[in-house]
Amino acid sequence: MEKTPISSADIVRASDLSLPLYEVVKRQISEAIMLGKWEAGTVLPSEIALSQQFGVAVGTIRRALMDLTNEGLLTRRRKTGTVVTGRTPQHSLRFFFQYFRLHGLDGSLQHSVTRVTSLHRGTATESESAKLQLAVGEGVVRFHRLRIVDDKPIMHETLVLAEARLPGFTGNKDEIPPLFYLHLLDRYGIRISAVREQIAAVLATEEDVKWLQLTLPTAILMIDEVAYDQSATPVLASTHRATTANHRYVHEIK
Repeated sequence: MEKTPISSADIVRASDLSLPLYEVVKRQISEAIMLGKWEAGTVLPSEIALSQQFGVAVGTIRRALMDLTNEGLLTRRRKTGTVVTGRTPQHSLRFFFQYFRLHGLDGSLQHSVTRVTSLHRGTATESESAKLQLAVGEGVVRFHRLRIVDDKPIMHETLVLAEARLPGFTGNKDEIPPLFYLHLLDRYGIRISAVREQIAAVLATEEDVKWLQLTLPTAILMIDEVAYDQSATPVLASTHRATTANHRYVHEIK
């Protein structure tokens, strides 16, 4: 099959907040495969060509391809090169680019469906300004969405971004795509390279009851998150509130 380049492949820059470069490259390659840009049977460009495309060393590309081969997403064929297998390893969360980390009680990776429930433009609160390094009162885009697994709501979340970084952003909540990080990359050239999370167990509120169909009193999982781009600039502040009655938060370090 024809070797098709990944779109919006900016130069990747390391920082003390970023993932190792080979992990960043792995995510970009896996995203391209998941979205069908590189279909099963596609022969990837050479390591040298990929290193030029991603703006990293050949050794970085080689490490990324080796890991993806070991995980079953790619295979090496003599005289052919590196080929997409068409398989998606079920043990690794990195292939959920939206960082959805709730697994079933049996450890199975869950497929979530997202539904955006509201979209507003407003001004940054003091807390949002601090997280996103904005001036108090600066314009932001704020939207709320619900995550559903097996027709049951298990998480609701609010995401906030600086309006100045999103020229032409939609005013229709139904046009916000589920793979939002990938949308930032494709539409605005913003590549999320690192995420910092603060996790706590808190008592559910009336709003949690509304969205997650809970009965008070009950505890939920709260995740405060800030996502950074490749230059270590905060891009997105979000709060996720989830029920763990039938799910567990899983964080993998490889």
